[in-house]
Amino acid sequence: MSLSDPVRADRASPATPVKSRFALYVEGPSDLDILQVWARRISPSLARVVDGCAVIMGGRQPARALEHFREFAPAGGDMRGVCVLDRDGGSRVPEPCSGDSRLEFFTWPRRHIESYLLVPDAIRRCLHLRRGDVRVSRLLREHISGDCEAASMAEVDAKRLLASRGPIAREFGHTLSPARIARCMRRDDLHSDVLELFERVSAGVGLHETQCHVVRPPPNRV
Repeated sequence: MSLSDPVRADRASPATPVKSRFALYVEGPSDLDILQVWARRISPSLARVVDGCAVIMGGRQPARALEHFREFAPAGGDMRGVCVLDRDGGSRVPEPCSGDSRLEFFTWPRRHIESYLLVPDAIRRCLHLRRGDVRVSRLLREHISGDCEAASMAEVDAKRLLASRGPIAREFGHTLSPARIARCMRRDDLHSDVLELFERVSAGVGLHETQCHVVRPPPNRV
C-alpha cells in the first residue's frame, strides 16, 4: 500500500500483499490527501506511516474495511488498523463491532473530515488574502452559528460550503480543493479531534516520537 497506488479495499484479493503491519482505512482519495498533509504537519515519521499504509474503501463502508482487514491479518497476528469514517448524519453513527480489537473504528465527531478545514486563517492564506481581510470570517459567520469550536459545528455541511457552487466559491470566484486548504494549515490549526486520530495511528504502529498530544487549542473564531 503506497502513496502512488494505495490499495482499494474493493479491488483487493488474496494475491494483493499488505506491505505494512498497519492499515489505515479511509473513505476516498480526497480524505487520504487531507490526512497525508496533516500528518506531514505533525512529523515526517507519521507522514511516512500514512503514505505507506492507506487502504481506500470507496465510500463509507466499514464492513468492507473489516472484511479486507480479516483477509490480510491472520488470527493472532500482530497487524493493527484504524478505519476513519465521516459521521454523515444528525447523530453519531454506531460503529460496527468487529470482534477483533486489532481494528479500531474512528468516527469524526463532526459531520465530515472537511469540517476540520473551516479554519478562517487557513482559507485566507489559501486565497492569498491580506492578513487583515475579514471576508472569510464574515462569510463563515453567515453559515455557522457561533464559532468554529461550538457544538453547532457538528452539523455544519462543510462539503456544501466548499463545493464548486458553494458560498466560498461564489464569493471569491475560486473553488478551493480540500487538500489545498489542508496544505495552507499550520500545526496549530489542527483540531484536537485530528490530533486524537493521529495519536491512535501512532499507537497502532508503535510510533512514539510524533508528539501529537491531544491538547485543545484556542478557538479559531470566525
